[in-house]
Amino acid sequence: MLQMKTKLLALCLLAIGASHAKDINNNYAQTKQYYSQLISAPVPNTAELGLLMNMLPKGADLHHHYSGAIYAETYLEWVGRQKFCIYSEDNAALNAQKFHINTSPSDASSKICLSADATRQNNAFYRELLKKWSDKDFSNHSHDQPAPDQNFFNTFFYFIPVASYAMNEGFQSLKERAQAENVQYLETMVDLAPSISNKELDEKINQLVQNPKDAEAIFTRYADFMAQDTTSQQQISTYVKIMEDAAKGIDSSDFKLRVQAYVLRNLSPSLVFSAMYSAFAADKASNLIVAVNIVGPENEHVAMRDYDLHMQMFKFFKKRYPDSKLALHAGELALGMVPPEGLKNHINDAVQIAGANRIGHGIDITHEKNADLLLKKLKEKDIPVEVNLTSNEFILGVKNEAHPIQVYRRHGVPFIISSDDPGVSRNNLSSEYLLYASRYKPSYDELKNTAMNSIRYSFLGKAEKATEMQALKQRFDEFEAKVAKMIKQ
Repeated sequence: MLQMKTKLLALCLLAIGASHAKDINNNYAQTKQYYSQLISAPVPNTAELGLLMNMLPKGADLHHHYSGAIYAETYLEWVGRQKFCIYSEDNAALNAQKFHINTSPSDASSKICLSADATRQNNAFYRELLKKWSDKDFSNHSHDQPAPDQNFFNTFFYFIPVASYAMNEGFQSLKERAQAENVQYLETMVDLAPSISNKELDEKINQLVQNPKDAEAIFTRYADFMAQDTTSQQQISTYVKIMEDAAKGIDSSDFKLRVQAYVLRNLSPSLVFSAMYSAFAADKASNLIVAVNIVGPENEHVAMRDYDLHMQMFKFFKKRYPDSKLALHAGELALGMVPPEGLKNHINDAVQIAGANRIGHGIDITHEKNADLLLKKLKEKDIPVEVNLTSNEFILGVKNEAHPIQVYRRHGVPFIISSDDPGVSRNNLSSEYLLYASRYKPSYDELKNTAMNSIRYSFLGKAEKATEMQALKQRFDEFEAKVAKMIKQ
């Protein structure tokens, strides 16, 4: 009798499992058909497609700048909490610049420096401030304006005095926003790794711009100095502690946060090198920090002049820290921003010299020397490109069929959809997926695989990645069930 009951139970479980699998397959088929209908028209149904992209499980956002992700409204709130003020006009005598934050208000500045509350109450000034602190309304009316890339990068100079305030709260708000649009993992660039100065060694590093002879020997001397220097080590420890304190309590069963350490490519070679040492050392010291990056306008003079030197620096540190991952901004350039020869080597060198594990932007790929071989290498080495459609359109003027995402698709190069600086661009990851779906009309399976790529190419550890991938698959089952139910209503 017991044996018969056991067999009956087993048969029941098999039937339930088969029924569940059938439901999953039906939900998948219905979602696939519905999505195909939305993108099949000459003009996609972007309203309904937007609803679907908001619901879509998106896995991770892997190319993400913390300071550029916080909205201007939040920064203004932080200005108020610290009792700072914002200049309402320029004043040379007070060294005042309109829309900039004054962190030391005084009686002398009170007449031209508005509190956060006064800023909000002055609607005209408030609206202008939002346009200075972000890309808001840049293109929807006629007005005097700087070049788009200049407008984008200028925003950081306005809110940077409060960007490091309440970072745990900032992380919490980013977590809530991510969860609201079904994102389970965030990999963000938070703060510049610390630099240090040594007059003798600074001069030796800086002269490498004109004479790269003995670069590795000079790199070795500087790195060895920093390894033994108490001040350097204390600064690195402080940097790690600030990141880890800011991230306390953010991880949960349904969300993970990790950080990339970065250097700024527009500083002197000595400052870039010492910051790079700090970034690699911090990456090794903390499980929270999962990669090293390099940021800043790639078309500026110093960034272009020193690009080869920076790649040699990365190569040097990759030998010392072979387990460190690199997600390098490379090829964030378009024809006309720099002379044509400036478009020939940035992605190539990031991959072949620095040893990049992921490429950020990768826009100038079609102009690179031996682009066909580079595309083949990216595919064979399984190096993904982080695609940021909104910022590529705004900063570089590259959009629609001019965007190389189609080249990457054609050549089988993996890519990830990411948000870059959603606070400055005033968008989110869902809107990036909407652009991807409506402009390039990937099949549902390709759309789903793109979301899977965000976990597949994350810098999480092997076990964590497996857990997050399984969670993402479960989220897709739930999403497809929800869509199947929705379209029957």
